[in-house]
Amino acid sequence: MTKDTTKAHLALLTANIIYGANYIIAKGVMPNKIGPTAFVFIRLACCVLLFWGIKLLFVKEKVEKRDIIKLALCGLFGGAANQLFFFHGINLTSPIDASIIMTITPVIVLIFSYFILKEHITKNKILGIILGGTGAVLLILYGNKVSGTSSVLGNLFVLLNALSYGFYLILAKTLMHKYNAITVISWIFLFGFMYVFPLGIHPFLNTNFSAFTTETYLTIGYVVLFTTFFAYLFNIYALNHLAPSITSSYIYLQPAISFIMVSIMAYVFMQNQYAQDINLIKILSCGLVAIGVYLVSKPQKNKI
Repeated sequence: MTKDTTKAHLALLTANIIYGANYIIAKGVMPNKIGPTAFVFIRLACCVLLFWGIKLLFVKEKVEKRDIIKLALCGLFGGAANQLFFFHGINLTSPIDASIIMTITPVIVLIFSYFILKEHITKNKILGIILGGTGAVLLILYGNKVSGTSSVLGNLFVLLNALSYGFYLILAKTLMHKYNAITVISWIFLFGFMYVFPLGIHPFLNTNFSAFTTETYLTIGYVVLFTTFFAYLFNIYALNHLAPSITSSYIYLQPAISFIMVSIMAYVFMQNQYAQDINLIKILSCGLVAIGVYLVSKPQKNKI
């Protein structure tokens, strides 16, 4: 293993730890301190400034006019819709449920690849889609029948987020080969902010910032700087040194980290609302999704 490969694995590990912790950290301030739409507004606004600052300083690259429409669609599905669905979903449901449902993203990407990019699907991948989909559906339906912080509507929003993000990855695939990643993400966040602005400006202006505590600001800072800015840069670095199949496999870490975070909140800090978020059905759902994604991500052996 080369030095760069080791660094890439460390970058991926760090990014997925950040994502795994984000489920419960972001939920901690919603909706008492800030609503999900206002939170997305702040996240996009801050990241537009951060990414465009880097682009203007270090990446002198122009985008062809014919690619603007594709970037606008990427901004809709990868910048606005997916974040709105995710934050509204995590506002309503359990961090564990959300982290498990999000691991189905590679399965969704495969399905969109089949219909849009006409990529071949093997029998193993079809089995993976069925198992992963069963796990996600089981968890979504189960969320309406239990106590704790689970919610069928919240789980559905998280699934819609995964669908939006999966579609965005297919749209962005050709752009990532054509332009620097910073250029692409800068435009995606700009368009995403433009879509969210009319929906988010009123909730943002009506947010009671005087009620914010140091913890509130730290939480927002974590989501903006770590979950969005640094995690994306870590993923980009890793993709330059590792195969996409290896990168996607790290998503399995997110439910495990979420399980640990929720357990700490429930049993160390005695926050009772999380105490019933870990049970056999959720562990079974997690297993089905993990096996499904493994089958989808498993490279096909070449026949001799």
